[in-house]
Amino acid sequence: METERLLLRQWREGDWRGLHRTYGDPEVMDWIGSASLSVENTAFAVGRMSMQWRLLGYGMFALEERASGELVGRVGLMLHPDWPLAGPKVEVGWTLQRSVWGRGYATEGARASLEFGFRELGLPEIFSMTRPDNARSRAVMERCGLTRRGELEFHGQLQVHYAIARDDWEAVAVQLGHCEIRRVS
Repeated sequence: METERLLLRQWREGDWRGLHRTYGDPEVMDWIGSASLSVENTAFAVGRMSMQWRLLGYGMFALEERASGELVGRVGLMLHPDWPLAGPKVEVGWTLQRSVWGRGYATEGARASLEFGFRELGLPEIFSMTRPDNARSRAVMERCGLTRRGELEFHGQLQVHYAIARDDWEAVAVQLGHCEIRRVS
């Protein structure tokens, strides 16, 4: 899928090189509760994300900046069968290189992912979570129309939980303007 500035696409062989600029950065990975990854673990993560697409028909997209063609991170939908709350088990999430923080790419990619989840997959609700001190990600969630549902511990870390139902997304999309998404082959 294409948005105004981004290409959200399937993973390709060798994408681990570009993603390692994100996953190998300790400051980036600290926000998602992980140590920076080795090259080998980054390659494994790309394989795991590709497998989720093959098994479920959705997952995390490789996030490419259209102007430069550079892989700048990942954005998309993740299944969490171990999510402890009733309700949605699919999370919208993003992890971007520090060099592109503050450009609105997370919001643009998350909105496209929500549009995909609700329109293409027919999901009834999608959630997101982050650490309570991650003001940037919380702002992305709020700009995308997700509302705060509370805090909980997930995988040993305190998380702020946000969610949005499909009907609420429709109202938000009308208010914000539908995300302009173009299919690319």
